[in-house]
Amino acid sequence: MITTLSERTMKRNQQRPSRREVLAAIIAGVAGAMGAQIVHAAVGRYQPVQLENGQYTQSWFLNSFLELPDDLEEAKSRGRRFAILWEQDGCPYCRETHLTNLAIPKISDFIRSNFDILQLDIWGGRDVVDFDGKVMTEKALAKRGQIRFTPTIQFFPYAFPDNEPPAGQRAEVARMAGYFRPFHFLTMFEYVRANGYQYAPFHEYLGDKIVELKAAGRGIPQW
Repeated sequence: MITTLSERTMKRNQQRPSRREVLAAIIAGVAGAMGAQIVHAAVGRYQPVQLENGQYTQSWFLNSFLELPDDLEEAKSRGRRFAILWEQDGCPYCRETHLTNLAIPKISDFIRSNFDILQLDIWGGRDVVDFDGKVMTEKALAKRGQIRFTPTIQFFPYAFPDNEPPAGQRAEVARMAGYFRPFHFLTMFEYVRANGYQYAPFHEYLGDKIVELKAAGRGIPQW
C-alpha cells in the first residue's frame, strides 16, 4: 500500500548526526546479534558476505534508512553517484556479480570510490521512501520501476529539479538490466560517472572504449 511520507520524516534537523553515523553506531552495538544471520564472511578486501538466505552482499554497500531522497542527497554531498542494485534469493547471476565482478579489485575500487550502492530485494517487504515522497514496500517499488529480473542496477543523477520529483523508471539516467560481464560492468559505471548518458547511448560509449583500447594496442581485459 502506498502512503504519503509524513512531514516529520521529510524535515530533518541539520544539527543531528548523519544517518550513516547513526547506522554505524547501531550496527556496532548489535554486531553480536547479527552474527547469527551471517553464514560466511570471507577474509579479504574483495570478498562478499553470504547471508543466511543464501544471498550475497558487500560490507561497503550503503547502510540506509531506505529514504531515497536522503540517500541521493548524501551521495551528492560526497561527490558520489547513487545507484540501486536489485537482487533476489536463488539468483545465479546475482551470485556471479558478487563472486566474479565485485571480486576484481579494479572494479570494486572504482565503484567504492564513486558510488553509493543500495541493495534491495524485488520481493522484499521493507518500507522504502521513493524520490517523490511516497512510501511502499521493496516489492511495490520494484514494480513501480519496472524491475522485471535480477540483477538490475538503476543509476540516478546527482539531483532532480526541486519542483518535479520523479518516480519509478523516470528517475533513472541509466539502467543495467541483467548480468554484464566484468569489462562491460565496469564500463557502465564509468559511463554514468562521466555523465556519458548526456551525450550517447551506452552501446556507443562502449564501442568507443573498445576502439580506443585496440588503437592503443590493448585488448579487452579478460577477467
